[in-house]
Amino acid sequence: MQKFPLRLCIRLQAHRLLNPKQIPGARRLHDPPFTPTSKSPASNPKTPSKPSVKRDSPNATLHSDLPFDFRYSYSETNPSIEPIGFREPPRFSPFGPGRLDRKWNGVSAPVTGGMDQDSVVEERESVLGEPLTEEEIEELVERYRHSDCARQINLGKGGVTHNLLDDIHNHWKRSEAVRIKCLGVPTLDMDNVCFHLEDKSGGKIIYRHINILLLYRGRNYDPQTRPSIPLMLWKPRAPIYPRLVKNAADGLNFEETKELRNRGLNAQPLMKLTRNGVYVNVVAKVREAFKSEEVVRLDCTHVDTSDCKKIGVKLRDLVPCVPILFKSGQIMLWRGKNCPESAETVSVQNSLN
Repeated sequence: MQKFPLRLCIRLQAHRLLNPKQIPGARRLHDPPFTPTSKSPASNPKTPSKPSVKRDSPNATLHSDLPFDFRYSYSETNPSIEPIGFREPPRFSPFGPGRLDRKWNGVSAPVTGGMDQDSVVEERESVLGEPLTEEEIEELVERYRHSDCARQINLGKGGVTHNLLDDIHNHWKRSEAVRIKCLGVPTLDMDNVCFHLEDKSGGKIIYRHINILLLYRGRNYDPQTRPSIPLMLWKPRAPIYPRLVKNAADGLNFEETKELRNRGLNAQPLMKLTRNGVYVNVVAKVREAFKSEEVVRLDCTHVDTSDCKKIGVKLRDLVPCVPILFKSGQIMLWRGKNCPESAETVSVQNSLN
């Protein structure tokens, strides 16, 4: 009998187990779990293809019946002031090329065609319906005024922006009111924010506390007939406006202006402003300070440079006053020659004379 090495015997045994057909009269001992079946799988009948649904092309021209010019920000821009230049070509519309039937002029997209203001007012009044009763207002305020409200929109330094209007209508689909929390530069003039929110959205402010607003949609509001609001695809670059601070303030020469600036730098700051803070009481404090001081300094060390300029512009129109210097996060304001002097200043001058 011929002897084979042990390794060769093991290989032969494994070969017989894996290939039982080669052993005559042997049963099939190896049946792996993924053995291919002899029967061919039944071919699935081809299902008829569904007709393709035609969707609006993303480049389709959009139309809106809103009766006002489209701007990036409605509350933080003044339409009466014309820019002296642009940082990007005005032909680049933030709504996308050819997506809006209004022409972008670098600042706004003016409304096309004449709008009947009387019909616009009647339509808004019909949507608002009858005024809410005190009980209904209290119920809505109690439901939406808390900080954990899910229907909240944060209004930042951009103010009442164009895309914010679409966010408001999206919240109005499922709730009667929306909570708006205002922060930053727009809080200097909350009356202006409330006006543009009501004017551009068609709603009604039913609650106002410091920087918290509740905007009610109206009794007869229907989400199916909401206005069409084309969205801005990007934020347009701000145009170039005339210089805010002149070398010599109006009514003064350069030396007098320089003396006022040095006096403001050496004076104690009236208040310290924080980044994205609430500036509701700044205007009143500056007006009160001008009764006894000629120059007021505001400490804006932690505020962005662009926000400092916006604060100076708003204070110039609201107080009113004259910004004379922006330096190292400091804002120097001069009350101007037309500001009436306080009784204390007049009495001090009379006593010195």
